[in-house]
Amino acid sequence: MDGEAQRSVSFRSNRRGERNNQSPYSKDSEGDLFSPGRLPQDYPMKIVWKKGFIRLVLVVGILWMMLILIALLFHVWSCQSSVSFFSAICNKDSKVFTVLDTMGLVPKPQHRCPIPLANDPDKVVIPEGRTHDRFVKDLFFVMEDDQWNNRSQTAPLFGGQESWSQREKSFKLNSTMKVHCGFIRNSGAEMAPSDIKYVKKCRFVVASGIFDGYDIPHQPSNISFRSKKLFCFLMVLDEISLKFIKENVTIRDDGNGGKWVGIWRLVLLKHPPYDEPRRNGKIPKILLHRLFPQAQYSIWIDGKMELIVDPLLILERYLWRGKHTFAIAQHKHHRSIYEEADANKRRKRYARPLIDLHMKIYRYEGMPSWSPGGKTISDVPEGAVIIREHTPMSNLFSCLWFNEVDLFTPRDQLSFGYVVYRLRDFFKFFMFPNCEYNSLFVLHPHTREHSSAVEWVKNLTELSGKGSGMKESRGGLGLWTPYPGKLDSVVLPPVARTSKAG
Repeated sequence: MDGEAQRSVSFRSNRRGERNNQSPYSKDSEGDLFSPGRLPQDYPMKIVWKKGFIRLVLVVGILWMMLILIALLFHVWSCQSSVSFFSAICNKDSKVFTVLDTMGLVPKPQHRCPIPLANDPDKVVIPEGRTHDRFVKDLFFVMEDDQWNNRSQTAPLFGGQESWSQREKSFKLNSTMKVHCGFIRNSGAEMAPSDIKYVKKCRFVVASGIFDGYDIPHQPSNISFRSKKLFCFLMVLDEISLKFIKENVTIRDDGNGGKWVGIWRLVLLKHPPYDEPRRNGKIPKILLHRLFPQAQYSIWIDGKMELIVDPLLILERYLWRGKHTFAIAQHKHHRSIYEEADANKRRKRYARPLIDLHMKIYRYEGMPSWSPGGKTISDVPEGAVIIREHTPMSNLFSCLWFNEVDLFTPRDQLSFGYVVYRLRDFFKFFMFPNCEYNSLFVLHPHTREHSSAVEWVKNLTELSGKGSGMKESRGGLGLWTPYPGKLDSVVLPPVARTSKAG
């Protein structure tokens, strides 16, 4: 009986709900009843307000865009103005510039910029003879390792056993000099006889390198017929990279021992002298004058780069036009080597305590922090491209730069500015804008990321005892050789991070 009563109540409730749903009236947003066939009295006004609001937003947006455009045009005009107040806007230290920059109204430098190249490679005039150096006339190289001859080493080291006194002497210029410069006899990095014979004819060289299978050769573009005849395109690599390239691209054998990938002749370096592939890669990068001694001019590009500018136009722009013998791009973000060292530690590019030790030695030896208005545009280069005439002074710089890479860390950007500092004003070079560097090449990603155990070391105790196996046994020995100075009291200069990407 109770069940029938509940069903009756439920039935009456459902019937009431249906009658309510069938009501001829509805409620508007404010709860007032209106007929579905009729709109609320204020409906037209709401439509007008909505349309008016949309128009207001569009008008404000257009006015803001016009304001930005006017401000940019005014800024460009003011840079050319003879009125001191307006021209002050172009001064980056001025308050006007700071306010505009804060508002986002100052144009930022482009990542790429046009290069003032000559129009036609066929019309480029190649200088006759070689540039004469005022300070260094004859340069000779240490070829024998005395300590290995005395059997203190099981095998000769590629960079030799340069003492601290020999290193110091190498920075004192004389007309005739003899310095360490890699390639100690029987230390590795040997070329095949067919390659040695081939490179003897190479006076103009475009060189690149691939080690540990990071990359595959990228074919240059926009190369003139004249440059194809004039230049040797030489790709230096190790056994691992040669095997990787064979598995991924087509290699042509010319029947005379030469292996080719497109325009590149592959030059194999047998018996890499270092444990670390990155340090092996510095051999062709920095010591091109030792690998290819007949070369008078060279352009080095990293293996991940695709050259898109005719090499003859590059030599004309960066060497011959300004009568330079060495040209390199400035780093995009950093100017001071201490700033670059800090970035290397953050990105774990090498053992942090060893980078600190490297910088402490430079600081102890007087290397200042870079500052605006100094002798150099920057102490930190973008080392992926190096343009050289192989004069005695240019070759000496390359030797001393390589010796620092051999003694300390393989991060060559940390050593470049130090060698410039030690040679003072005797070494002249052209450091061109980074945006031009980015217009010379197309950058390709590595086929894989490189990593080694030493990059993750956080303190020196990890490299002692059982951790000694992480040390590079044939490179960076200057970090393990007792230094003839007291470094305990050396304090590295503070570093302000100037770029999120740096």
